[in-house]
Amino acid sequence: MAQKPYQDFVEDDQIDDEGPARDHVPIRSLEADDLEALIRIERRNTGEERREYYIAKMKEALDETGIRVSLVAEVDGHVAGFIMARTDYGEFGRTEPAAVMDTIGVDPRFGHQGIGRALMSQLFTNLGGLMIETTRTTVAWDNFALLGFLEKCGFAPSQRLIFKRTIPS
Repeated sequence: MAQKPYQDFVEDDQIDDEGPARDHVPIRSLEADDLEALIRIERRNTGEERREYYIAKMKEALDETGIRVSLVAEVDGHVAGFIMARTDYGEFGRTEPAAVMDTIGVDPRFGHQGIGRALMSQLFTNLGGLMIETTRTTVAWDNFALLGFLEKCGFAPSQRLIFKRTIPS
């Protein structure tokens, strides 16, 4: 199956004059019972099932993080989208409170309804209340749809470069 992740985010939510997107879509904190819905949304978007990834992220979001900032959007009682994020108070010896957005997904059946923007809007509101001023995420350089969505949400390239090296076996 050809991967078309996040395609529905890009044109998502042109309701800025009518108030914040979060005012139009019910948003709540992520709960343990949401696991299967998150996996289902991933499968609908990418054709893949990353069950172990979501189990680990769910454990981190619900059990290991001091401050919960992962969210779910609901439409008619169904999980329509989610955003998984965590707080980070620095790395490499620098104190820099920030949020790290790990994963975002919108059920394609609810595309173009403002779900992605509502999740981002509520995330930014929650982080502002925690006095966290920066949100970071990592995106594949060729995921133009997600890059476009993030740009519409105010993200810009950072001054950091991520390096990787394969470790020989």
